[in-house]
Amino acid sequence: MNMKIIVTMSTINQLKYYFSYLSIFFLLILPAQLFAKTVYVGGNKQFKTIKSAIKESQDGDTIIVTKGVYKEGNIQLKKSLILIGKGNPIVDGQHEHEIFSVKVENVVIKGFQIQNSGRSVMSDPSAIKVYKGAKNVHILNNYLLNNYFGIFVQNTEKVIVKNNVIKATQAKEYQLGNGIHCWKSDSIQVIGNKIFGHRDGIYFEFVTASVIWKNQAHDNKRYGLHFMFAHNNAYISNKFVKNGAGVAVMYTRNIVMLYNVFQENWGDAAYGMLFKELSDCYLTGNKFYRNTTGIFFDGTSRIIIEKNLFKENGWGVRMQANCMDNLMEKNNFVGNTFDITTNGFLTLNKFVNNYWDKYEGFDINKDKIGDVPYRPLSLYSVIVEKNPPAMLLYRSFMIDLLDKSERILPSLTPENFIDNEPWMVPHKI
Repeated sequence: MNMKIIVTMSTINQLKYYFSYLSIFFLLILPAQLFAKTVYVGGNKQFKTIKSAIKESQDGDTIIVTKGVYKEGNIQLKKSLILIGKGNPIVDGQHEHEIFSVKVENVVIKGFQIQNSGRSVMSDPSAIKVYKGAKNVHILNNYLLNNYFGIFVQNTEKVIVKNNVIKATQAKEYQLGNGIHCWKSDSIQVIGNKIFGHRDGIYFEFVTASVIWKNQAHDNKRYGLHFMFAHNNAYISNKFVKNGAGVAVMYTRNIVMLYNVFQENWGDAAYGMLFKELSDCYLTGNKFYRNTTGIFFDGTSRIIIEKNLFKENGWGVRMQANCMDNLMEKNNFVGNTFDITTNGFLTLNKFVNNYWDKYEGFDINKDKIGDVPYRPLSLYSVIVEKNPPAMLLYRSFMIDLLDKSERILPSLTPENFIDNEPWMVPHKI
């Protein structure tokens, strides 16, 4: 009985503490919500301009901007406001101004067509720029057209960029910034955006603990995705097609790349994906279709490349001799001109259970593992890597004879460049 009383009194005391804390919380928070208001901007509304509505609003207010064209120069947000466009209102920078400058936390910009920002390599004007410390900003469902930079996020955290269409039509790369540019930030979410025609579709530098998910980057002048010194990030289910140089990933560690598509990235210096000076990364479920090079590895270490598809590329994989401790396991190589190549003779990487469509071995015990090890590195691919004009001899009888002889009695290709257990049927990817 006494125990029950003690427990009951303890519970009551806890509840008193909880409700006192809760009452303080409501006293502090509810007034801001109770007094928040919604105002309207448009032809016959209470405000004619976005700037005038911002001037008369308080933190927490919502501004509804109705259909129309708004040419108001630089619109600075120094209050925590929700801006919502109804009927696709157009906000035009007239090729002179940065359009939205977000300088405070807790801002939403949603449902606008934002176009024609100014252009300057000194100030990097943008359709929407999020400045230092302006965290917890949401940029949603906007159409950004012909701006220098589309969305520029710098030195902040907890920004969500979601379901925007970002398009540029300028002809020259020097006339363009990046579609989504993030610098020195943390916990950024870039989700479901479509980026066309910019210099780089998505650019991350010194960005950590962030995710890029379900975006499409097509026909950008340089890279569909470009990131440097951007550690501990995830890139999931994105599609990068027909970008000038493909995708570049540099000077980074601890990234995960899952279920992305890299397609039709052609050119002398174009790659499905370039990995330069990377370590401790994991790739699975990615598809590399019809690129000059599927993946180019330069100075990488401890990368796991598992269950990816390399199909109809010029080179499936180009792995430089300065790469070490990488593991390629259970990947499919189908219809590539060269499945894999290198530029040296010392190889410190492993190839295990990959499917090679050029493999001519057999499987007597029907365990789906080839009974004869496979050497995917052809002598001709090594020759071409060092002397590109040798590509003129492709498909000649002498080259076929040279490759077959090298596979039977390897002498010029690295001895340990070998898959000892090649898979007989394609993996499910």
